[in-house]
Amino acid sequence: MTDFRPRQFDLIAFDWDGTLFDSTAITTTCIQRAVVDVGGAMPTREAASYVIGMALMPALAHAAPDVPKDKYPLLGERYRHHYLTHQHDISLFEGVLPLLADLKARHHWLTVATGKSRAGLNEALQAVELRDVFDGSRTADETAGKPHPRMLHELMREFGVEPERTLMIGDTTHDLQMALNAGCASVGVSYGAHEPDAFHALQPRHVAHSVAELRDWLLTHA
Repeated sequence: MTDFRPRQFDLIAFDWDGTLFDSTAITTTCIQRAVVDVGGAMPTREAASYVIGMALMPALAHAAPDVPKDKYPLLGERYRHHYLTHQHDISLFEGVLPLLADLKARHHWLTVATGKSRAGLNEALQAVELRDVFDGSRTADETAGKPHPRMLHELMREFGVEPERTLMIGDTTHDLQMALNAGCASVGVSYGAHEPDAFHALQPRHVAHSVAELRDWLLTHA
């Protein structure tokens, strides 16, 4: 039987790392290695994973408070070196492709709002053959980084969608705070970079503990 329930959300924006792409562990390790490379004290895994989702340089600066600003260019260079070395070690979470196919079949606009660079996102999309799945995207180097709402504001303008018809899905408090700042609903996922205990203060509609649970919620509520 065909499901004729009306959609609640026309535009769905996904974070990339830790939400669709299983990159949290390697990203954390690359941050740690980059900080050590420039003479900083290695951040804990908790501190390194906390900054995932932010724009690259603010993230690295936050994770390495003892590294002087004149070393930031080298810090960014070393992070990119380590990430490029290991970027193909990571992949989409199991179940992501069927989830996106189901949402496309329901005619949602699907977009990406990420702390990655444009070059990094394009390479990731090409690597996992997802370039034609998404209708739009914004990256931290072409607009304001999270939790500033500009990414979502630009995507909503591009597709002519109001905040109440827009849903942001992410694995960090930065994602959920961005949605709150933009006046949009959000859903958190607990399998990425941040522990979900801090999510509830940011008023997500739901916290999913797996891609399968996320799919079930979206197909019922989105």
